[in-house]
Amino acid sequence: MLPQDLNRHIAYDLGAAGVAERLALLLGVPALLTRFSRLLIDPNRGLDDPTLVMQISDGLIVPGNAGIDEAEVADRIERYYLPYHSAVDRAVEAAVAAGRPPVLLSMHSFTQAWKGVPRPWAVGVLWDKDPRLALPLLEGLKTIPGIEVGDNVPYSGQLKGDTLYRHGTVRGLAHALVEVRQDLILGDEGQAEWAERLAEAMRKVMNAGGPLHAIELHGSHTDPKGVKEVAPKPSKKGEQLMDEKTRVELEAAAFRRLVEHLRERSDVQNLELMELAGFCRNCLSGWYQEAAAEKGVSVSKDEAREIVYGMPYEAWKAKFQTEAQPKPRKRAS
Repeated sequence: MLPQDLNRHIAYDLGAAGVAERLALLLGVPALLTRFSRLLIDPNRGLDDPTLVMQISDGLIVPGNAGIDEAEVADRIERYYLPYHSAVDRAVEAAVAAGRPPVLLSMHSFTQAWKGVPRPWAVGVLWDKDPRLALPLLEGLKTIPGIEVGDNVPYSGQLKGDTLYRHGTVRGLAHALVEVRQDLILGDEGQAEWAERLAEAMRKVMNAGGPLHAIELHGSHTDPKGVKEVAPKPSKKGEQLMDEKTRVELEAAAFRRLVEHLRERSDVQNLELMELAGFCRNCLSGWYQEAAAEKGVSVSKDEAREIVYGMPYEAWKAKFQTEAQPKPRKRAS
């Protein structure tokens, strides 16, 4: 692998950022982009996806990933993967709290050919089971003369654990993924043209109305059981509805119990938590620090970790950290 390979499709989706930024400006909406290459870690993969950190990409060995161990993967998850998804979570939750659940559009690009086989589509729309955005967007793009539009090509939108599954399918938000062929958007002119085309198609979809901003759980083809919606049960006669203060107190109590449990189970290593649950003690302390910052409270990384670990992090590592080995776990009481 040579330095110039970092400017190829194996490192990032060429042209996609330029289209996404222009599209966001045209529609007056936020755009969230990563600042790292997918060769480091792919934010559009689930944590259990074997392609999360690619050791070989398009026939090339990725030197920094060859023989990578679990500790390095866990570090990349904590430093790069989780902060990106936390940023998406915050943006989504803010919109939902404001009373207008957002519509999610994920922007990507694909190569003109793959393994010698030409790809005729100029653009493709990827989706799973929720048709609210994908189908009208497909119809709008098909009105562009002289191009071929792909429906769930060149890839499938049915990928469990990816960005749209995590933030769209599970939350019940309307969503779709757009793939534009890279040779069409390598330069500013092509990026501007496709941003305009996508903006026009999106405006038509949004202006048509419908349940785009409703929360609807359509499930996923990757999960035969679907995604179950948990609706609040109506209160029985004489019962009081939970107020905001009580809800916060209950959530705080649950957090304290979780921290207490993690302190008691010092035999469970952070790597094991990451492997089995997708988070660890350091993630929890990071979320605590982020929540404090949102309230204007200054909490350092070390202070947040001491709150979770019950002692300085370095002291906990010296006392309890060992090489993680999968083993049966007791059920939490």
